[in-house]
Parts: sequence; C-alpha cells; structure tokens
Amino acid sequence: MQDNIFGTLITDELQLLHHRSHHSGLQHNYEITPQRPIPGRPVSLFATVGPELDAEEVICYYTLDGSQPTDSLNSIGSVVRMIKLTQISVDWDTLKWGYVETWRGEIPAQPEGTFVRYRIVSTKGGQNTAVADWPDPKYRQEMATRAHFSGLPSPAIVPTDPMIGKTFAYHVNRYRVPQWAQEAVIYQIFADRFHPGEGREWTQTTNLRDFCGGTLWGIRDRLDYVQELGATAIWLSPTWPSTSYHGYDITDYKAVSQRLGGMEAMKALVKEAHARGVKILLDLVANHTSSEHPYFREAYEKVDSPYRKHFLFDQSEIGYRTFFGVRSMPQVNLSNEAARKWMIDIARFWLDDFGVDGFRLDHANGPGPEFWAEFQLACKQVNSQSFCFGEVVEPPSDYKRYAGRVDGLLDFGFNDSIRRAYGYGSTTKEAFDLFLKRHLEFFADSGLLLPTFIDNHDLVRFLHIAGEDKSKLRAAAELQFALPGPPIVYYGTEVGMTERMVEDQSDQLVGCRAPMVWNEEQDQELFAFYQSLIAARREAKPWLQ
Repeated sequence: MQDNIFGTLITDELQLLHHRSHHSGLQHNYEITPQRPIPGRPVSLFATVGPELDAEEVICYYTLDGSQPTDSLNSIGSVVRMIKLTQISVDWDTLKWGYVETWRGEIPAQPEGTFVRYRIVSTKGGQNTAVADWPDPKYRQEMATRAHFSGLPSPAIVPTDPMIGKTFAYHVNRYRVPQWAQEAVIYQIFADRFHPGEGREWTQTTNLRDFCGGTLWGIRDRLDYVQELGATAIWLSPTWPSTSYHGYDITDYKAVSQRLGGMEAMKALVKEAHARGVKILLDLVANHTSSEHPYFREAYEKVDSPYRKHFLFDQSEIGYRTFFGVRSMPQVNLSNEAARKWMIDIARFWLDDFGVDGFRLDHANGPGPEFWAEFQLACKQVNSQSFCFGEVVEPPSDYKRYAGRVDGLLDFGFNDSIRRAYGYGSTTKEAFDLFLKRHLEFFADSGLLLPTFIDNHDLVRFLHIAGEDKSKLRAAAELQFALPGPPIVYYGTEVGMTERMVEDQSDQLVGCRAPMVWNEEQDQELFAFYQSLIAARREAKPWLQ
C-alpha cells in the first residue's frame, strides 16, 4: 500500500495528463520572473501556445490599482494598460506530440504596494481567439482523478468558452514570514477528536464517521498538555457549522459549530492560548462550501439569485462544478468579485473580531495563486503578523507560483519522500538523503516557508505504515525537526497513536482520526522524546540556516 495524497499524479497516465493539460491551448500558469515580485524590478511573463492554437499575437492587458482588466485594445487608457509578448521559441513536445510556442513579455517595475491584475490573450486576424488559461488544466485533472479512484469512466469534459480564461494577479511587496511562524512548532488537532472538556465523556468512539464529542472547551482544558509538549501554535480542523464530522463542508463561515462549543468556546480558547503564548490557526475552506450553505441553496433554486455567480453552474450531469465531483461540496467561483470579497471578509472577521493568528488554507490550489495574492494582502492589513499557509498537492515546481501570495505551503514533497523511505521502506534512505539535499536547494531562495509533517488527517498514521516500529518514527521525527520549516505534529503521534482498524480497510480517511488517547494509554517515553526534539530545535535554530 502507498499513500494517495498525490492523487492527481498517482499514475503514469495522470502525470501525462498533467503535462499535456499545461501545454494545450493558451497557458500562462502563473509563470513569471521573479516569482516573488519586489519593488523596483520588472516582471517577465511567459505563455505557451499549444499545437491546437494558431496565435499571431499574444497580448497582456493589466491594471495597477487592483481593478479587473478587460481583453480589448479599445479599453487601453488611464486604467488598463497593454504589453505585447514576443515569441521566443518553438519546441517539439513529444509528450504533447506537437510544436509548442513560448512567448515572453515584461510588465514594468512598480513601487511597493502595487496590486497588479492581468489577463493574457491570443489573437489572429485582429480577433481574440483565447484567454489564458484555456483549456482549464485543473478541471481536466480533477475529472480524470475522480474516474481513477471511482473505477468509473472519465466523464465527458464540457467544452468551455476560450474567451473566459483567468485573471492573474500579484502584489508588489517585501513581506517577510512572521518570526514566530518560522520558530513555531505546530500541533494539529482534529477538533471533534481531541477532548470533550469540562468533565464530559466522549459521546461515542466506535463509529469514526460520526461525531465523537470533542469540543473547543476540551482543547482549552488541555492547553497544559500542549505547553508541556512544547508546541507554540495550534492548527484546528474546521470549526464552522457543517453537515459532517470533519467540517470541510461549511454551512456558515461566521459562526462556530455548537457541537464544538460555539462562539463562546472559541473566544475562550483564543484568549487562554494567547495568555500562554500559543497561537491559534483556523482551517479555512475557500474552494468550496457545503451544498447546504444558504448562498448555494438559493443560487441552486433561483437563477436570478445574487449568489448565482458565487458558484460555477454548468451543463454537467449535476449542473455545477464541485470539489472532485463531490455533490455536497460545490465550488466557489472566486473569479467573481463579489465571491472574492465575501471570502476575504470572512478572513478579516476572524482575524479582527476573534484575534486568531492566521489560516491553514485547504485545497489552496483550487482558488489558485491569483486569489491568495488578494487574500494575503487583506490579512496583512488586519494583522501584519498573521500567518497563512496553504495545502497545495502538486509537483514542487508548482509551489513557487505561490511565492509572495502566501507565507508558506505544506511540504508534501518531504512528506511523500520520508514516508516512502522510513515508513513503507519502498525507497532507500540514500535516495531520501539525495532527494532532501536537492529539495532544500530548490526552495532555498523561494521566500516560502515549508511546514513539515510526517502524518496528518488525510494519511494513514506513520506508526502504522512503519509496522508499529517506534524506532522508525523516532528516526523520521529527528529528520523532520532538523529542517528549517516549522514542524507539525499531528495529535497523538507524540504518544504513539496508530491506525484505528475499521471495517472498511480501504478507508484511510477514518482510521487516522480516532479520538485522542489519554492517561495510561499514552507512551510517555515517546512523549519525552518529542519534548527533547522540540527543546533541541530551539537550541539549534534550524530556521536560521
């Protein structure tokens, strides 16, 4: 068995689709230099034109005030500006089996604080023929991945209008990742599975697809434990009202689930954690909502609803775009200005009214770099020391597109490699050492913080894949804590929690989410080992490397 976390790239066929999708039609894919725009330096843009498209010109329309650019020469004026890209190469692409052109243009240097939005358009005979990125590579990958894991035929891809495309953006800044985040040890807690709190017992612990009774009160009551471990920040699983135990299908973004304790419990947890010097990070799902969210319900039922454009309705079988085809998780249309403002206002609310310290951004590659550029700008305006890090399950080469748009990205490359070498034993430790050397070199000047982890809520627990061999867990943790990126410890790993065996052995999203073990069930020697790792890390300061 191996992990499926890189699901969109898990087979040769899916890897081939990834490549072909990014070399079809007109693609930009956020390819810019420098990847993190800074004041006083021009930005080079690159676009590829695939074998299917004949482009006589490639033009970039851009604005410098954050407004939406249009795709017409007639719009050029005081707000919308234009540059023409130059074809710099024609290359044969064997995997695409055709010739692919590369075009380059340059947006002039801008001062600190400039928010640049731009669109890239191909033309022929004086008429626009496509807007990058078309066809949408992500949509094709998601549908093919869904078919792979379901065993069903890949659904027909509904043709999209080549003139829709994307709007890209970057913010010219010199933001630095907050010092506290660089030095942090982050403890990841699945809110429903940590502790009931206030003298309560678990409601049940047998059906791991149902609520077990953990609360934010319970986390507050166990802050002594978090401090004793040495963690300095807590990453909470989604705490908003939802229809599921996991919370990734949100029905109200400005409330706290009553089963977790409601708004009062969140305020109490943040206050007590801050009094102890512990930061609180929320798990924000911007890519999709629950199908029971009032905005979606109204949009689905009324074509004239003001929320209709908050989502992506189409001619597919179910009638709208979703998170990997899951009906209960409709995708938010963050290219829509009103939807963007709605989601950014949510972030401001939790930073300002509740004083949370930042967000883990679920499925951040769904909205893509353009949205996060605006999102992070808003977060920094509320709290310059806020920390936003994303979940982007893509090749490492794609990570750099997020530089300057988020503070960091979860290090899935490290996670995949160390689990293969020290957990499954499917690669050698020598191969891991070589990977890690090159991995660190690749990201050395990226400006991205890469929090590391060896297991999480979407993976079979490391101890289980290591055959319950705690020496392998210790060896992996030692490597993790020696790296510059802040280490994340998934609740229970530090006391020897392993996979809960369930009836459906193939369901890896359940067994790793069992309720936290307490008292005599905990491996105190392993706990002391993690304490020593954290203490040694503070002494060594690897984040200064």
